[in-house]
Amino acid sequence: MTEGDTDAKPVVIIDEAEADKLNQQANKLFTSGKYDKALDMYTSAIENNPNIAKYFGNRSTCNIKLECYGSALQDANEAIRLDPKYVKGYYRRASANMALQKFKLSMRDYEAVLKACPNDKDAKKKFTECKKIVHQRAFAKAIAVDDSKSVVESLDLDSITIEPDYDGPQLEDGKVTVEFMEALLPYLKNQKKLHKRYAYEMLVSIKEQFAALPSLVDVTIPEGEKLTVCGDIHGQFYDLLNIFEINGVPSETNPYLFNGDFVDRGSFSVEVILTLFGFKLLYPNHMFLSRGNHETVNMNQMYGFEGEVKEKYTPKMVDLFTEVYNLLPLSHLINSKILTMHGGLFSKDDITLDDIRKTERNKQPPDSGIMCDILWSDPQPQNGRSPSKRGVGVAFGPDVTRNFCKLNDLKFIIRSHEVKPEGYEVAHDGQCITVFSAPNYCDQMGNKGAFITLSTDLIPKYTSYEAVPHPTVKPMAYANSMMSMFGLM
Repeated sequence: MTEGDTDAKPVVIIDEAEADKLNQQANKLFTSGKYDKALDMYTSAIENNPNIAKYFGNRSTCNIKLECYGSALQDANEAIRLDPKYVKGYYRRASANMALQKFKLSMRDYEAVLKACPNDKDAKKKFTECKKIVHQRAFAKAIAVDDSKSVVESLDLDSITIEPDYDGPQLEDGKVTVEFMEALLPYLKNQKKLHKRYAYEMLVSIKEQFAALPSLVDVTIPEGEKLTVCGDIHGQFYDLLNIFEINGVPSETNPYLFNGDFVDRGSFSVEVILTLFGFKLLYPNHMFLSRGNHETVNMNQMYGFEGEVKEKYTPKMVDLFTEVYNLLPLSHLINSKILTMHGGLFSKDDITLDDIRKTERNKQPPDSGIMCDILWSDPQPQNGRSPSKRGVGVAFGPDVTRNFCKLNDLKFIIRSHEVKPEGYEVAHDGQCITVFSAPNYCDQMGNKGAFITLSTDLIPKYTSYEAVPHPTVKPMAYANSMMSMFGLM
């Protein structure tokens, strides 16, 4: 290196034996479901020897389990770069692209696998399934018409008969009452199903209620009162009931804010969403619900909610849920000082609260912009912004949070979207708080759940709790069969 040469790359000291040992340890952690620790161990293996394709392939699989599909894609690409004949690298890349809804790219990788291994039956099956989805989407696009007619207009609720042997809760003149909710929770807990007519009536009513709300809803905690903020529930109905056991059911004196991702993954998503919607209808000014990235068509198709609704009710109800989700508010502003949203902050500076208020939300989320970032972004420890590990949204640093709070005169933000060991995490010098309310996420992560209690002093108080038992229905029981096929369950 000549004097003044600043472009030289740092020397990497390779320790092959240590790298192999770390990789084997990571494999054991992965097998036991300890994905966060496995990810760190795979990273250590790569740091000791960055020239081994399978280390990147293994970390790609781990990132897929952690729903970090952008990072999984990068690792798969690096594995293939290191060894273009590493067949598993193409499998990993196909899985990541599938999770990102990029089926054409996934199909292309399976085609590459088949060229290398023409007799690989598994690759052939996956290639065929990908090709089927690509053709189905192309056909659906070709025959699509501009039909603005709502599912509500096609419903004939009076024609839906209440059978004489139905012994569940009943709406009174189509209205949710305290008595209805008191009956609904134990009824659902006993794995019974609310009658289809009442479920439809609730969805019709809640759609009208959400349609009247802005994209950014103002929430006031009056003097002497409190507000409880919960994060992801993900269809874990029995853990939701546990929150109410610990903290009390929603009421005018016990208001709640649920910060998105009510459904998917857990196999009691219908019970969760009907409970939350029921309390919202009963206490419209004391129950607040934000949209998460899983209140969307693509996620519901892949991660179980669509399949669960079809199993428990009807395909038409799936479409009505989509219409309702499109109208969920994107964000809430508590006492003008705390902004809540499911994902996080933005890919550019100078976004104001008014920009959020003006955001058109009645649609499926786009791939960029305010709505996308609110639903998908995550904090990072370093300053600045980085590409999202998820492949959607952005990773934002402490300086981004600090500048946003200063611009909008906020104390801090509360977001969800990420599993945390204690159910919550305080980051960015106290200005970015994550709350996640689904303990032992997917029956395998071992994390606690948490909720936040706020009073008028706006000092957050945290309550963590363990998972409770639930009936023997596994998470992802209603997920798209493609999830299992691609190793994403």
